[in-house]
Amino acid sequence: MKFFTLLSIFLLSSISYSQADTIRIKELLTVLTKTPKPRNYQNIDQLNLCADFIFNDFQEYADTVFYQSYQVRGLTYKNVIARFNQKEAKKLVIGAHYDVCGNQEGADDNASGIVGLLELARLLKGKSVNKCIELVAYTLEEPPYFRTEYMGSFVHAKSLKDSNTELVGMVCLEMIGYFNEAKRTQDYPIGFLKLFYGSRGNYITVVNKFGKGKGSRKFTKKMDYFTQLPVKKFNGPKSLTGIDFSDHLNYWKMGFSACMVTDTAFYRNKNYHQKTDEMGTLNISKMAQVIDGIFLSILA
Repeated sequence: MKFFTLLSIFLLSSISYSQADTIRIKELLTVLTKTPKPRNYQNIDQLNLCADFIFNDFQEYADTVFYQSYQVRGLTYKNVIARFNQKEAKKLVIGAHYDVCGNQEGADDNASGIVGLLELARLLKGKSVNKCIELVAYTLEEPPYFRTEYMGSFVHAKSLKDSNTELVGMVCLEMIGYFNEAKRTQDYPIGFLKLFYGSRGNYITVVNKFGKGKGSRKFTKKMDYFTQLPVKKFNGPKSLTGIDFSDHLNYWKMGFSACMVTDTAFYRNKNYHQKTDEMGTLNISKMAQVIDGIFLSILA
């Protein structure tokens, strides 16, 4: 693995592999999914409660935490941003959205991604990294604002471009908790892909578009190396259904290198955008392995 230095391998070998805390993961999932009202764009008070919870949890671990607020039709929505090693000019963004589509708990979509961010914050506290790590919890990823300039990730990505930020890459955490070992539990946008990737929904995917950029390519290699769970890499054209179905699309729009870590959403999890997307459907231990892989990839 020529992209690793002997020093990084030595440093990582001193870290216990099982880092993510499955008990904490369950507790965080419970807080995010068992809310009085669904955390959708119409329930702005609920979105604000979730944002405040994320903010307070980030504060326990990050160097600095702040809101990125903006207006949509007279209402204020906000991203929550946590920074580590913020004096470094080069920046890596890890992001996930905290809103849901419609009236559902949104356990996999996307409480799982937010819990990934919160666990990464805990794991990153006090760790030495050679870049600024920016964890971003986005609002308004879901319809009716998907693919609009009102997405929280659009606001964030544009702010980075406008400030000429040296972004080495962006990693989007989009549904990272649903796995199935049974055959014929994994679908694909093109049927013949099953011949190459298999019919079992038992892996995590790192999704890139063609011409994805150096930062995304490096992160994908690290995930493959450090994750105990099988990692399958998928590169394709932006026109392929699902390849840009999350916040990373806005970083592509701004010319940044970005990828998506996902359990493949509706190609596997039939609870997608349904009321059955509940915490009990998630595999917490495998989700923890995904978080471990991301954490070690950040440090390498």
